Amino acid sequence: MIELVSRTKTVQVEAIEGQSLLDLAIKNKVDWLFSCTRGTCARCRCLVEEGAEYLEEVTDEEWDRMEPEEFDQGYRLACQAIVKPGAVRIKAINKPYF
Repeated sequence: MIELVSRTKTVQVEAIEGQSLLDLAIKNKVDWLFSCTRGTCARCRCLVEEGAEYLEEVTDEEWDRMEPEEFDQGYRLACQAIVKPGAVRIKAINKPYF
């Protein structure tokens, strides 16, 4: 189960292997901020409060847009955070820079 928290609502959706958190937000009509889907705008930044181990590794696009301290704090770009097989529980909160 994945819990996606936007500015206006919280939605629980089924974890789908290979899908990004942003894909799941869009598919489930969660008002997640984003301008692209490629990791260039960084508007889809989110705080992964739970289940980071169920996401694929940080991508080059994330390294290009974010600071190392942000990864240490649990931040990811939702468009780059891909659900791994066997994901049990992930909680992500949309936290754009602006």
